[in-house]
Amino acid sequence: MKNFSIKNTKLGKTLGKKGLYITAGACLLALAGAGVAAYNKTVDSINKSLVITETEPVVTRAAENKVEDVPKETTAATKKPTESKTDEKTDLDTKTQPNIMPVTGEIITEFSNGELVKSETLGVWKTHDGIDIKADLGTPVKAMNKGKVIKVWSDPLWGNCINIDHGNGVTGHYYGLTAAATVSEGDYVNSGDVIGAVGDTAQIEIAEATHLHFALDRNGIWTDPVDFISPSTK
Repeated sequence: MKNFSIKNTKLGKTLGKKGLYITAGACLLALAGAGVAAYNKTVDSINKSLVITETEPVVTRAAENKVEDVPKETTAATKKPTESKTDEKTDLDTKTQPNIMPVTGEIITEFSNGELVKSETLGVWKTHDGIDIKADLGTPVKAMNKGKVIKVWSDPLWGNCINIDHGNGVTGHYYGLTAAATVSEGDYVNSGDVIGAVGDTAQIEIAEATHLHFALDRNGIWTDPVDFISPSTK
């Protein structure tokens, strides 16, 4: 019996010629399949790694995580104003420097302490909230105590006037002066410093002898200057 071999037949020859192509095609299909599988695997891996998680804005997180009652930084704009050293020293010196009468002379009109007295000039009854100290025209007027000059002005009734903050709520009123004041608003004076001179400019008291109208108020309440001045310096 002869050995049968397909390669020696027409079919075998035909397959022999096409076998190479078939084999090559099969290999290409296998490679293509493997490539597709690898591609799918890679895409899946990338998709997993690219999962996007929505995050909250930084501002939102900061607001939700804020800490309550944290002390705020104090800036120059928020610092509470403090009194100047000069003003503090004024209050201290008011207690230690002697109070003196602005001028030396006879008191021709006393402090009325809220009572009505007849005005010699106006002819009406009114309170007299200071004292009138007789003095010659041009007599130097001195500061009762250390303080800050807070107002220098001319009044149609009281003439040329100076107000001094003597500290501790005490304000001195010096009225009826000449126009030649020796101090300006904002100046600091000591007890006994000359601030001006006696004039005849207070039209509201022009019928009286030449004098200085001197008044004191403490926290807005008129006070008798005689009682306030130290007895030893009257």
